[in-house]
Amino acid sequence: MRFLTLAIVMLFPLLDLVVTARFARWSGVPMWMWLTVSAIAGLYVLTHERAQFRTRTLAAFRGDQSLMRGLLDSGRRVLAGMLLVVPGILTDVVALVLLALPINQRGEFDPQPVTAGRVRRTLEGNYRRLD
Repeated sequence: MRFLTLAIVMLFPLLDLVVTARFARWSGVPMWMWLTVSAIAGLYVLTHERAQFRTRTLAAFRGDQSLMRGLLDSGRRVLAGMLLVVPGILTDVVALVLLALPINQRGEFDPQPVTAGRVRRTLEGNYRRLD
């Protein structure tokens, strides 16, 4: 079973390049152009996500946004960016599906931010130091 899994993992990039070559021949666009545009798009997604991850993490620390929501959304975008960098049409399609899925979109049934239900209370009383 291990060898079958290893064979699938090793043969997938070759299959992906063969599919890309056939698609490039069918569409008339050179293969190097498909690979270059895909790699540039992947690098753009990864670079943009680095800045967005900082913003989401700070929002989670302030309590404006759920930490798991930000981590899941950032992980999805980083995985899509890495798949776009990997050469091949099949990985590009998987990356585009990951980017297009409406995961973590705010809806009316989502949990509210932590600060929404928080009430600040002040305790009043007398203070006396005992020695």
